[in-house]
Order: sequence, then structure tokens, then C-alpha cells
Amino acid sequence: MKSAVVLLPGLNRDRDMIAALTKISGHKPATVWETDTTIPDVDLIVIPGGFSYGDYLRCGAIAARMPVMRAVAEKAKKGVLVMGVCNGFQILVEAGLLPGALMRNASLKFVCREVKLSVANANTAFTRSYRPGQVIRCPVSHHDGNFFADPETLARLEGEGQVVFRYAEGTNPNGSINDIAGIVDRGGNVLGMMPHPENLIEPAHGGSDGRPLFESVLGLAA
Repeated sequence: MKSAVVLLPGLNRDRDMIAALTKISGHKPATVWETDTTIPDVDLIVIPGGFSYGDYLRCGAIAARMPVMRAVAEKAKKGVLVMGVCNGFQILVEAGLLPGALMRNASLKFVCREVKLSVANANTAFTRSYRPGQVIRCPVSHHDGNFFADPETLARLEGEGQVVFRYAEGTNPNGSINDIAGIVDRGGNVLGMMPHPENLIEPAHGGSDGRPLFESVLGLAA
């Protein structure tokens, strides 16, 4: 499976994401820049975490309006898999590719620690290597990860199985409604999540709970 990583000024997890994709797939992903208007013929596009454009205006607001995001949206409409992690999730929301909003953490403090996630939907391209309800470890590092959606949108997300990850066992680090940590769009090919699975894929990281997500999306699931 071919993949591409979007590069934007201020992102700082691009190398981690590229390393994870390379180690697990055996192929280094292509990279695309903010001003690119086209994206190579790939099966997966990833927007990594960080602080694009210094988080000015709102997290992800400027990045969402860059030419490359129009190209991402076009690919997503054609069914290409798109994954946004942390700031990437914020960018996808700002670009209108995912519903809801990501607000300041309820504590108004930056959080950087490990949390536990429950797999709310294991029947997606991103989670098929997990078991339904499986609890995994995953690190978070953000200031604006408090997911919110109006009652109608929230009911649709819950009713249509679009919530794929929840913070588990009282580890919600940001006040996110319904403990939501990750969602997919209605088509199931666009994922946004605040935790960083790319930072827990091998023993050197202290665990590999994030690896099945990459094996799922890269078509390596057993």
C-alpha cells in the first residue's frame, strides 16, 4: 500500500509518522507540502501532529485553508484513506472533512501523558486488527483536544458507529464529550484521533499498542 504524509510549517510529529509507516510497511511514504495542489497516487494520506502555523486563529484553521488540503479533500471524496492525528485531527475538522469541534482542554492546561483507549468500533479500515472493546495504551500531547459536537451531530456519530476510540478507565485528559478520542466520517475512510499511535509501535517505545492501527490501515491485518 502506498502512503503519503502531509508536511506543514509547525508540525513536529512528521518524522515520527514517516518512521512508523516505513517500519511497518517497509516502504517510505511520499511527502507533500502545503502549496502542493496534487497528491501522488496513494492509498493512504496522513496528516501528523504538531502545531501547524503556531496554532494561530484556531488549531488547524490556517492549515485547513492551504492548497494541499483541497487536494486531500478530493482524494477523500474518491475513497482514499485519510488519517489525521492530533493537529491532523484538528485540521480535518477545520477543513470540514470531519464533524464537530476541538476546544481547549477542560483543565486549560497542556497534557502530555499516556492514556487508555477503548476500541468503540473495530469494524473500520483503521481498527480491524483490534477487538471490539479492547483497551489499549496510547500517549497524548495536546492543549486543544476537547471534542465537542451538537446533540444532533453527536447522536449521528454514536448511532452510525462513527466513534472509533474512547478514553477509557477514567483517563479522559481533556473533557471530551462522551470520552470521544477518535472518529471516522460517514464513509468510514477519514479518521481523526487525538492520541498518537505512531509513538507506541515497538518495544523501544515501551509497547506496541498502536501498531495494529497501522497494520489495519496498511492492509497488513491478519
